[in-house]
Amino acid sequence: MRKIAVLCGGVGGARFAQALYASLPDASLNLIVNVGDDFEHLGLKICPDLDTVYYTLTGRNDEARGWGVAGESWHCLESLSALGAESWFQLGDWDLALHLARTEMIRKGARLTEVCAHLVQQSKLKCTLLPVTDDRLRTQIRSKGRVLDFQEYFVRERCAPVCDGVLFAGAETARMTPEVKSLLTGKGIDCLMIAPSNPYLSIAPMLAIPGIREALHNRQFPVIAISPLIGGQAVKGPLVKIMAERGMSPSPVGIAQEYAGLIDGFVCDIADQAKQEELEAMGVQAKFTETLMSKPGVKKTLAETALAFAQGLGAAEIKDPS
Repeated sequence: MRKIAVLCGGVGGARFAQALYASLPDASLNLIVNVGDDFEHLGLKICPDLDTVYYTLTGRNDEARGWGVAGESWHCLESLSALGAESWFQLGDWDLALHLARTEMIRKGARLTEVCAHLVQQSKLKCTLLPVTDDRLRTQIRSKGRVLDFQEYFVRERCAPVCDGVLFAGAETARMTPEVKSLLTGKGIDCLMIAPSNPYLSIAPMLAIPGIREALHNRQFPVIAISPLIGGQAVKGPLVKIMAERGMSPSPVGIAQEYAGLIDGFVCDIADQAKQEELEAMGVQAKFTETLMSKPGVKKTLAETALAFAQGLGAAEIKDPS
């Protein structure tokens, strides 16, 4: 496959992006990343999902935490705390350098897309890293009459509030970037993959941007999703909690329902193989393999399985356009 795009969020999306990056020829991977988590903190523009993907691809990500820079120091954060400033959002010293550089570039007129291109070039990465939009988009959690910005819910309150609903402030006026539009419309790519990211908090913000869901409905390429669940459990994050609060059973079937009409294939963990019949009754072809990417060798196998699956679906579409 010559050109692949991936919709992804942070930790799970970043690990899958890393797996594909190691399995694909140079310059064929295009990563379209959620910006609903972005926010301004202490005057700086923070882009958690973009940064996690970037740090993971450059080998600097802290695997134990799943975010931030490995071997990070915290002198600035400690000083902020001593001064009585906000310190609930943990910014490490090395991480701060990226936020400072990005904020300054944007202040001087650069688009976020251009900032990401600069980071890729400076790090000599052989892929494209794209924010889904350069416009303001903010994921918010509705909980018992309150509306929490995503980082307030996720970091400050550690996902404890009940999630009554998810809002995407700014989605109505946000535009996908020209770079993203060229990938998702027409025959710009050979396939699109939806990474094993949280469908409600990482993928849904992107699908809420006008034109993206429509582009997938009118697709001329196969779309496959990777399940973020393994045997009814999430590897990380509040996905299972949110599904329970929405009255849904935490299974690949529930995830596939969120992507109804948007995907052709679904890669799931072998622990969920019993769901194959239900998935295929929904018109979604299912493939089962190990998906726990922290296990040795699984990243490579998962990437190869997903690529072969997508290639097979693409060949089938060429033979039978209906």
